[in-house]
Amino acid sequence: MNDAEPRIPDRRPGFFGPFGFKDFRLLWGGLLVSNLGTWMQFTALGYYVASMAPNAAMGSFYIGLIGAARAVPVLICSPFAGVVADRYPRRRVLFITNTTTSAMAFVLFALVTTNHAPLWALMLASGINAGTQSFDAPARQSWVPLMVPREYVGGAIGLNSIAFNAPSVVGPPLAGLLIAGIGVAPCFLVNAVTTLAVVLALVFMRPAPPSSKRRGDVIAAIVEGVRFLIAHPVLRWVILMLVVASLTIRPYNFLLPAYAVHVIHTDARGLGWLMAASGMGAIAGAFFTAATGGARRGTIWAISAAVAGLGVAALGLTSSFGLAAAALTVTGLATLSFIGSSNIMLQTLSPDDMRGRGISVYAMILLGFVPLGSLLIGSLSTVLSLHWTLVGGGAVSLLCAVWIGVAQRQVRDT
Repeated sequence: MNDAEPRIPDRRPGFFGPFGFKDFRLLWGGLLVSNLGTWMQFTALGYYVASMAPNAAMGSFYIGLIGAARAVPVLICSPFAGVVADRYPRRRVLFITNTTTSAMAFVLFALVTTNHAPLWALMLASGINAGTQSFDAPARQSWVPLMVPREYVGGAIGLNSIAFNAPSVVGPPLAGLLIAGIGVAPCFLVNAVTTLAVVLALVFMRPAPPSSKRRGDVIAAIVEGVRFLIAHPVLRWVILMLVVASLTIRPYNFLLPAYAVHVIHTDARGLGWLMAASGMGAIAGAFFTAATGGARRGTIWAISAAVAGLGVAALGLTSSFGLAAAALTVTGLATLSFIGSSNIMLQTLSPDDMRGRGISVYAMILLGFVPLGSLLIGSLSTVLSLHWTLVGGGAVSLLCAVWIGVAQRQVRDT
């Protein structure tokens, strides 16, 4: 809790309760604007890379290579990012990460505009951007519990998910229209400009002191954080399921451009609407997370993980635009509920001086293992086809979620 903020007397927080705190409002507004550009760039880059490929298999493989380029710096940087989030002022960290993200978007804009954007250059730019985000996520997310009282943390995390996913309904269709009318380059320029909204919000926010004043051996601090997660009776299962989902079902979002272009046989506008369908489901999942707060979180977590796996398997069984959109809506809802529930459990079950390191592992999995999973799924699709690879990944994740939900009572009771 931030002592400078007044506590709201009602101990039963309402849905919009976290907005009663100025710093949370500022950060949330900056993220809402910034993420519009993020989703536009995500759509444009995926479509640009998929369009370079001659077929669905190679399109998936190319996108997998972009994913691998993102995964490597995240896997290297994330353990250190958690220590940075715990030991250094979070506002300063976010200033650096967001200005760097904006600069890299300008670089992509220049590369595409001048027709100097070979696959290796896109991989390099994506890798730098991902490495930057590996420091941004733990600093930003571990700051939220310091902005609001503990009873508001679940709602604040859900509202943060809304700030990320609400633009996913507008951004991809808008990107599709821009791509169809002008080309992919303007999408990168929009992201470069909108990312600065977070920088502007940070100017008006109060500095947040580090959670830990300890210094010394960084490697020892990383090991301490990993041991904490492995030994925890609930969080070790949360981390395991995050890894499984990230390698088997979460890559569906990365591979959607290849799926849209080569399986559904639609254009950039169709891709935009498919991503918007996923975004609509994600918004519903984020609202659900914010509304339920910490109530029966473990049960919700397990059911959401299982439904997400089922949704991806269903996606692999259709080549119909309408059915794909329906499957994506359900999958988006379940995925965001699963991710949001994982975040809430990590935030609330970790002590203050360990939270940054816990979130850094969470961010490492989402930012590093998901693109690594896209390489795995993309490579498998060259052998099994994209259809059956999605079905297999969904089945593996579904079975793992059901097993944890049934066998681990301490998770259900959280």
